[in-house]
Amino acid sequence: MVAIDLEKEIFLGSSYYPTTVETDVMIGFQDALDVLNKKIFKKDEDYNLKLACSSAAGGLGIVAIGLVPILTSQAAKIAALGAGGKVLKVYSFKLTSDEREEIENLKPDLILLSGGTDGGNEDVILHNAEVISQLRIDVPIVYAGNKCSATKTKWILERNDKSVSIIKNILPELNNLNIEPVQGLIRKLFLSNIIKAKGISKRMEFLSSVLMPTPSAVLKAGLLLSKGTDGEEGIGDLMLIDVGGATTDVCSYSFGIPGSGGFVMKGLPQPYTKRTVEGDLGIRYSAKSLLNAAKNENYIKKWKIEIKNLDEKVDKLSKNIDFIAENENDINIDELLSKISTRIAVNRHAGKFQTKYTPMGSLNILYGKDLRDVPIVLGTGGGIVKAKNPKAVLEKSIFGEDEPFILKPKSSKFLLDKDYIMFAIGLLSQKMPDLALRLLKKHLVYI
Repeated sequence: MVAIDLEKEIFLGSSYYPTTVETDVMIGFQDALDVLNKKIFKKDEDYNLKLACSSAAGGLGIVAIGLVPILTSQAAKIAALGAGGKVLKVYSFKLTSDEREEIENLKPDLILLSGGTDGGNEDVILHNAEVISQLRIDVPIVYAGNKCSATKTKWILERNDKSVSIIKNILPELNNLNIEPVQGLIRKLFLSNIIKAKGISKRMEFLSSVLMPTPSAVLKAGLLLSKGTDGEEGIGDLMLIDVGGATTDVCSYSFGIPGSGGFVMKGLPQPYTKRTVEGDLGIRYSAKSLLNAAKNENYIKKWKIEIKNLDEKVDKLSKNIDFIAENENDINIDELLSKISTRIAVNRHAGKFQTKYTPMGSLNILYGKDLRDVPIVLGTGGGIVKAKNPKAVLEKSIFGEDEPFILKPKSSKFLLDKDYIMFAIGLLSQKMPDLALRLLKKHLVYI
């Protein structure tokens, strides 16, 4: 929780408390509020504006379905992540009966069904609608595919008592990514249906203040800082890294168009605001899979990491998710895991190029964003904010000659969300954007 004096435009204090989502999330909510009130000498009734975001018991789990992996399936994934979701799996082409069972076992909170440009292929998406209609789970379905298939798809799904919402195609034509409408609908469904289903509706006055999923709040704060408002100037292109206990999120605010290098761009056009989520990279829940990823990428050897019983210590962290590092050894392990998370997550987020040779000469083919010229890297999340040396963590996001085909920032300055207020600024920006941006500028620090 974060408390702000809106008149003086100052940050008053913050608090946190372990989640009580397994019983009643509002117990932890009140405990955190009690801690905050004691810190800043306030009472519950002293607040004249209460805004909240929710990760809804582990996040908004989305299954994304498209037609072709590099086109509509990728577009569906970008749309779902940008709405604050956690993509459980992406499917392409015609769904099989085995994949239908897999979707049932994944137990998503929402299914995003897309496929085909407007006027294009209808056969695959209608087949997939038939398969989804046979699911033995009750889950909201968002249709954002070929407009020519929308009516029949709706009929197929509703015939089997499925809840379906129709929205504009996320890829109405090739090279035209249209993700804002579906993102808005996903957030609306999250607020109206999903957080109620996860037991957060026990205090309706609190529920009315929940504006969006937590990742969306952080994403919006970054966009506010980058673009600014009509009355307050932003700082331009940037990349945001959020290292947490379960995931590491990377957001880039840049079109990522190469300024040099003779690249030929392939695949979908990249949105200015792009978010990726790495569910295997976190310093608590996902610590074991993070270490496995580090071994697979050979970072243990390349970075000459020699920590005694590292596997055993990481295994313990994954089983004690509330563990707070206090002695130097534990702090160093957390920092190491945060460095690895940052390096791998940024590598996955940034654009990559391949050199191909043709009779006309060599071509550099770019997939994704060229982030080499991004001037600012912003760190948030517990893994970075609480690190002994947060700058050393953020430095792992920088372009290196050892990985020349990954187009990461080359000479960025580093900003730190030292007070851990990005989520709060994202919420406040929905009501008072100018004030929110001034507060954010005031509380971020260059390191």
